Formats: sequence, structure tokens, C-alpha cells
Amino acid sequence: MNSHIRLPRLYAILDSSCFPDPGPLFNAAEELAMAGVGLIQYRNKAGDAKRILDTARVLRSRLSRPGAPEPHKAMLIMNDWADLCVAAEFAGVHVGQDDLSPESARKVVGTGRWLGVSTHNPGQVADADTTSADYIAIGPVFATGSKVNPDPVVGLEGVRVARSLTRKPLVAIGGITRQNCRSVIETGADSVAVISDLVREPAKSAEEFLRILG
Repeated sequence: MNSHIRLPRLYAILDSSCFPDPGPLFNAAEELAMAGVGLIQYRNKAGDAKRILDTARVLRSRLSRPGAPEPHKAMLIMNDWADLCVAAEFAGVHVGQDDLSPESARKVVGTGRWLGVSTHNPGQVADADTTSADYIAIGPVFATGSKVNPDPVVGLEGVRVARSLTRKPLVAIGGITRQNCRSVIETGADSVAVISDLVREPAKSAEEFLRILG
């Protein structure tokens, strides 16, 4: 467990469903990193393990080129797959309520990698707070189109409640845009996770987010 991690204000998520093939996904990752995004999650809910691992390894090589300027580097988080996180040498893994339990994931990735867990209500936040997770995600804060069967919207009040239940770093996710991100941070989240509002013009969008978030 990394008890003193500090999350950047913007947590970018690259969801494979938003990209027709890996090329644009790799380009988006590079644009985000060059714009100053320090934390990027790779999410693929439909691919097989080999394809996900191959893509993950290319992502890592693109963002950690020898001699690359520091802004070009970003920490990479694997969604769901603890074993692939280790195989691809990612910095951490993020698990949902229907994935490996946080403690099972911790056994796979060890203590040196970050572990995040998704929550959708106060009970889940309280449970996650007792685990070795390094950070907790709460959402969806607003209506989102990135999931087929999304959990009920928690709103800003859900973020506020989650903040009161844990001292772990808190990530808000779900329908977060440049228009509403500041209100989410002001409600108590340490970081906002963004998918859709970074797909078009990733560098420009990320720069605007970073400026708004301060």
C-alpha cells in the first residue's frame, strides 16, 4: 500500500471503445502526456488478454521512450487486469465491484504498484476504505454514456458523502466535462477521471482541463 500517494487533478481514461483501432489510441496517449497529463488508465472491456497486453506494452513504450522529455511521461494504470498490469509493467491497477477484490488484486500487483477501486454508494466507499486500496473512485457523478449499464448517478452530494467517509485520495468519475469539473473538485474530490471529453483533440482538451482545475 502506498499510503502517501498524490493524485493529479486530471486522471485520463483511454477506453478502447472510443477508438476504432489502436493507432488513434496510441496517438491520444502521447498527446495527453505531452499536454501534461500525469496519470492515464487503459480500459478495454471487450478485448482478449493477449490483445490487451500487446496494446498495453505499446502504450508503455510510447510513454517511456529513453531520452523523452519529462512531460512526455505518464503513469499508466490498467483497468481490471491485475496480472496484465504486472506483465505490461504498468504503475498500477484499477478494479471495479465485479472484478477481483482489492485484496486479491493487491496480492497480484504487490505493494509497489498503485491500487484503485471503484465505488458507487456510501457502503462501498466505507468498505473500500478498510482495504489496502491507494485511492477510491466514486461515481457516476453525472449521467454518462461510457457504460452500457451504468450505476445510479450519485451527484455532487455523493462526492461530498464519499469525502466524509474516507481519507484516502478520492477520484470522481462519470459525465465529467470541462464545464462541470471545477464543481466536482470543490465538492471534495482530489481528482477527476475523464473519458469522453478527452477523445476529440486530446491535447487541447487536456490543456483546458488542466487550466480549469488549476
